Amino acid sequence: MMIGGRTVLVCDCAGSVALDGAALGAACGAGGAVAVHSQLCRSQLDRFEAALAASGGAPLLVACTQEAPLFREIAADRAPDAALGFTNIRERAGWSDEGPDALPKIAALLAEAALPIPPTGALSLTSNGVCLVYGSDERAVEAGRTLAKHLDVTVLLTAPRDVAPPPVMDVALFRGRIRAARGWVGAFEIVVDDYAPALPSARGALAFESARHGASARCDLILDLTGGAPLFPAHGRRDGYLRADPGNPAQVAHALLDLINLVGEFEKPLFVDYKPDLCAHSRSRKTGCSRCLDVCPTGAITPNGDVVAIDPHVCAGCGSCASVCPTGAATYALPPAATVYERLRTLLTTYAKAGGVAPALLIHDPRHGEELIGLIARHGRGLPARVIPFALNEVTQTGFDLFALALAYGCTHVRVLTGPENVGETAGLASQIGLAEAALSGLGYGSGRVGVIESRDPDAVAAELWSLPAAAPHRAGMFLPMGSKRSVTMLALRHLHSAAPTPVEVLPLPPGAPFGRVAVDVAGCTLCLSCVGACPTGALLDNADKPMLSFAQDACVQCGLCKTTCPEKVITLVPEIDFRDRARGASVVKEEEPYCCVSCGKPFATKSSIEKIVATLAGKHWMFATPEAANRIRMCEDCRVQDQFAQGGAPFALGQPRVTRTTDDDLRERDEAERAAAAGKPH
Repeated sequence: MMIGGRTVLVCDCAGSVALDGAALGAACGAGGAVAVHSQLCRSQLDRFEAALAASGGAPLLVACTQEAPLFREIAADRAPDAALGFTNIRERAGWSDEGPDALPKIAALLAEAALPIPPTGALSLTSNGVCLVYGSDERAVEAGRTLAKHLDVTVLLTAPRDVAPPPVMDVALFRGRIRAARGWVGAFEIVVDDYAPALPSARGALAFESARHGASARCDLILDLTGGAPLFPAHGRRDGYLRADPGNPAQVAHALLDLINLVGEFEKPLFVDYKPDLCAHSRSRKTGCSRCLDVCPTGAITPNGDVVAIDPHVCAGCGSCASVCPTGAATYALPPAATVYERLRTLLTTYAKAGGVAPALLIHDPRHGEELIGLIARHGRGLPARVIPFALNEVTQTGFDLFALALAYGCTHVRVLTGPENVGETAGLASQIGLAEAALSGLGYGSGRVGVIESRDPDAVAAELWSLPAAAPHRAGMFLPMGSKRSVTMLALRHLHSAAPTPVEVLPLPPGAPFGRVAVDVAGCTLCLSCVGACPTGALLDNADKPMLSFAQDACVQCGLCKTTCPEKVITLVPEIDFRDRARGASVVKEEEPYCCVSCGKPFATKSSIEKIVATLAGKHWMFATPEAANRIRMCEDCRVQDQFAQGGAPFALGQPRVTRTTDDDLRERDEAERAAAAGKPH
């Protein structure tokens, strides 16, 4: 069977998966019955080899992940250049109490797996094996001695008490407390207080030389056995920093094995694609959007003038910044958002074409999620036939755009499966789910459409999935997810609006939502257009031909920079989504005829601005105390200066300027006085 230019091999795993070749071929649009194998990895292995030989290097997709190592080994021997892909239809679909009804889901999973995934950029990291073991007792010393057989080790003991000296000083021993730490694998920098080397003459317990503060050092790896507070935020995601409970030998042994393997050159994916020209963080030293800064667990994002800076070495790839970014300045790159959108569209449209109804999407990661799905399938009821698993590199990368798109493509529910690795990283995800729930409830879809399953118990996860409430299917969209993140989100929302049980023209949203309008008190607005200069998305516009302020609601991300910048304080943010056609273009908020100079007639300002300045300064400021002086406010910059000279008023009527007196003048006068005295003349 061919799907998307790939040859697809399907196996029912010794008959444990109910597969009808003719029905599957029809569901996948293969144009005929599909060959269903039963033991592709054993007695029918020759069929895989034949398909490999016939592919001529073309991509080959095998519907089995358990035996992927075997298939890769054979491919490496027979066809090294072959492009192999694998997908799991057994645990994710076939092994279920509803397995016989899972054909639409199987077809959808195969179609999704056949899509090409673009390569992702990578960052090169180098570790030379310089390792710091940070602890407080003999356990740290013993760990350092074990690692010293493979790495260049230094042991730093914080507040050591009665630590016996090792019989052989095969590791460098120091005392100290790490005051500050920064960096990543291959490039850690630490600052140590109470720093002192161990004395070789110590007898019963370690003794140290005189201590000093502020010592600095570099290393490639850090093993933290203090049992205290970690040195880094989100420490479990800091590459090269391993922290183990010193009282747990299994944890310590696992950390030692990991450290031994962290020597050499490594490639780290570039998780986030950042476009600073779209960033709405700041303008003119006024802060607008700080969503990514608020949710980044590792501190990889820092302010950088009007934009932010994302350190790819520190970024752990949780994707929270991409989830909450309203403009698309930060997007997840593993894979790119466009690929995720297309995967989702292919998955759900294939499911619908194959006869599936009322799908529910289960978003999970490849680690915690796949393990739980496997346990549910092997030891429980499996997944319901309508629950379609959707794997992402990190579940915390999901946002309002993906939720809206899933619902628009026909999903009745979306559930995000989080795991232990996501602890402390779900604030952004929670805000996006809250926004989705508010929008869906406002359109009449009800609450509970999008939610989180936070559990490591497979029985609890299965119970929640099997108890998803029944919901009437709504009309699914077929549109292409084209354009930016915001454009795709609005495409999905407009489809949901068109199919909504109770559509509204204007949908109110909670404060902080990245959609809305700016309400301008027109009476107080002087058309200074400061807001236009501050707006980072072009939602507020001016007119080069006349004083005018316009607003394009589709572009507004509610960053608040216009409100902060406005000198008149007449701007208010109103979070909402306006589905009317007029919201798609720019509408005029206020316009005036230009104010013309009372002297030459040249337009030079707005009427409201001049009137306000006159009301504020005329007769109240010493420079504009008289009616003639106040009238200069109504003049352009050229006529104002000319009038000041013509009227002869202060500050220009000061007479001749005072001549500057210099040392030469003093010397000249002294010489003249001396000559006059010599001649007997009065001076």
